[in-house]
Amino acid sequence: MSRVAVVTGGASGIGLGVADELASNGHLVAILDRNGPAADAAAGELRTKGAKAIAIEVDVADRASVDRAFAQIRSDLGPVEILITSAGIESFDAVPDITAEKWDRIIAVNLTGTFTCVQAALPDMLAAGWGRIVTISSSSAQSGAPNMAHYAASKGGVIGLTKALAVELARSGITVNTIPPSLVDTPMAREAEVRGDFPGVDVVGPMVPLGRAGTPADIAAACSFLCSDGGSYITGQIIGVNGGMYI
Repeated sequence: MSRVAVVTGGASGIGLGVADELASNGHLVAILDRNGPAADAAAGELRTKGAKAIAIEVDVADRASVDRAFAQIRSDLGPVEILITSAGIESFDAVPDITAEKWDRIIAVNLTGTFTCVQAALPDMLAAGWGRIVTISSSSAQSGAPNMAHYAASKGGVIGLTKALAVELARSGITVNTIPPSLVDTPMAREAEVRGDFPGVDVVGPMVPLGRAGTPADIAAACSFLCSDGGSYITGQIIGVNGGMYI
């Protein structure tokens, strides 16, 4: 059944992989991203494959921006029934070097932005008595990570938020789960590698128990199942798509 799916951070990396997968499943896809031109290009590529897709430039940390985006989605595509919150930023800083501004921005995008998008989508899901929400957290929130206290805290908040939403929304026909990836080969990971913030995808990949870095398609496959009718009895769960890096 074709539904309206919203993917935040959908212009690249994990979000782009998820958007492509959901479009291939026949869903109508709205790509939200702070990089407007990249979002336009991603939606255009989906349309060349026969999908119905739109792109909207959004900063998920800006509530007014989010509200405008969801109003446009309802106008252009219809009520929202699937939401994947993939928008996120990272930073590598030792604890003494984390400024108030860096802390606030990481929390605003990764945690508050997730909540704001969920809240914006909920009226449609509650009206339909059906909804699928998948948040993208991080294995760093489960294991900890050096120089990423602000990032790990924000993603730990996403995990807690996911569980709370799952309990509150279960009787409304809405499932809420989170996927905390580990090493995934994305532009964000490659940029961190270039900056020297971690050894590199090709260095760390072979250390993963399954012998390679993850791909956006790996995460997208799990999202696809969780958003299907087959995933209807799964809610409040942490689905570790990580190649065995965190068990």
